[in-house]
Amino acid sequence: MTIPPRLTDVLAGAAGVLGYDLDGLDPVASRARLALPGASKAIVVLVDGLGFHNLSARSGHAPFLRRRMAERPDPIRTVSPSTTAAAVTALGTGLPPGQTAMAGYSLRDPGTGEPFNLISWNTSLRAEDWQRQRTICELLAMSGRDMAVVQPAKFLGSGLTNAAWRGGIPVVGESLEDRVDGALRALTRSDLVYLYWGELDHVGHSRGWQSESWTAELELLDAQLADLARRAPADTLLVITADHGMIDVEERIDVAAIPALSEGVVLVAGEERAAQVYTDEPEALAGRWRDYLGDRALVLTKSEWIASGMLGDVTEQTASAIGDVVAFASGRLGIGDSRFMSSGALSIRGLHGSLTEEEMAVPCLVEVTS
Repeated sequence: MTIPPRLTDVLAGAAGVLGYDLDGLDPVASRARLALPGASKAIVVLVDGLGFHNLSARSGHAPFLRRRMAERPDPIRTVSPSTTAAAVTALGTGLPPGQTAMAGYSLRDPGTGEPFNLISWNTSLRAEDWQRQRTICELLAMSGRDMAVVQPAKFLGSGLTNAAWRGGIPVVGESLEDRVDGALRALTRSDLVYLYWGELDHVGHSRGWQSESWTAELELLDAQLADLARRAPADTLLVITADHGMIDVEERIDVAAIPALSEGVVLVAGEERAAQVYTDEPEALAGRWRDYLGDRALVLTKSEWIASGMLGDVTEQTASAIGDVVAFASGRLGIGDSRFMSSGALSIRGLHGSLTEEEMAVPCLVEVTS
């Protein structure tokens, strides 16, 4: 069976272009799935929230990216849940969330029983103890190679950074222009560089991806990526991808206000598009949720979710961490719970995490500089 190209292939494939070995991964196969051309250096850019369908709809505002889309018209698939912590760690390890336990925006903290956020890492858990797989940065360091990781200072030493990028050489840049400059400097000492940009996602969450603000942020991004390609040394592979796409929510359900949904709930974590429910009665709760939600969500018990293969191979740790029931919203629906989520979290405009094409399809745009 042919394996389709996925986000887990991107960084591993770039390493394959450079001839790097990665213990436990197959960089050659990842490179082949993505059809990456040869080069002597590589920069992998992850733009948070730049879904393939979102970009396609606004490509007229992004001439640099539009030209690369004409050459690479087919998207690749991100991981499920289609959310930042899961996807960034999948990129940084080459492994799906079932292997890394980074399986949502938030999960239940086994020490406190409360939800903990895999972005802000508001827990006493060490990231190295939670995400136990070796990162690609660590695998490269084992063979005497360096990889640079370009991101803002606030991410240094964070839980998510340690989960996805530990072992990398940190390069700080606040603005996108700063990060472009930092990536180019890093190429003088590391042949492989990762650059993260999150502002597009922030604007999408607060104002919606169909807003004028989102389009303006896309225009800024496009100009800076064009500058990066123009200034990069000759024979540098530039790969631009994303962690997920986004939908603008049109309907919300508050679990706390609906007895048919709230009965038996111990905790709701995850995110509104992929709500993870912790309960002592998963089969009964899943049945009630299916009856109420109908075709507005795909509701699975934990065992069904694991058996579906969406998470990839699942470790015992991941199985113990994820919800007993998961609800993947369809359409433009958000499923939250005001007992466990703040009013601010339940009022954001742009959402992601579910299984729709808008959320799962991401670009993989490629250029080799000359």
